[in-house]
Amino acid sequence: MRHRKKTVKLGRSQAHRDALLANQVCSLIIHQRIRTTLAKAKAARPLAEKMVTLGKKGTIHARRTAAAYLNQDAAVKALFEEIAPRSASRAGGYTRIIKLGPRKSDSAPMAVLEWVDTASVETEAETEPKKTKAKKSE
Repeated sequence: MRHRKKTVKLGRSQAHRDALLANQVCSLIIHQRIRTTLAKAKAARPLAEKMVTLGKKGTIHARRTAAAYLNQDAAVKALFEEIAPRSASRAGGYTRIIKLGPRKSDSAPMAVLEWVDTASVETEAETEPKKTKAKKSE
């Protein structure tokens, strides 16, 4: 029985799972949002939350702990200089998961994992009225 087991295994070994989650969180830090499967998003979310908590501490020890998990200096720098200050007033819940439809190839449920405090860069594409073709006179 797997009662009270919190680890989501994702069908991978421990080392592969750790590398996957670290890469997912690094991509989230650098790109501000990632599109992935729902299971991977749910598994990466706690690690991302812990990294922001470390970033808010701002100590050398916290930076080294984050670097030990993330393995990418650019991601650690962005975490401590951009994301943590932006989330300073928030007590938790730094990420959100937005469910998308199933992936076309294998129907895997997809989701977007993004920061809650992200400045909205998205602008809706303005729809221009379609030009109707003139009907040919016969």
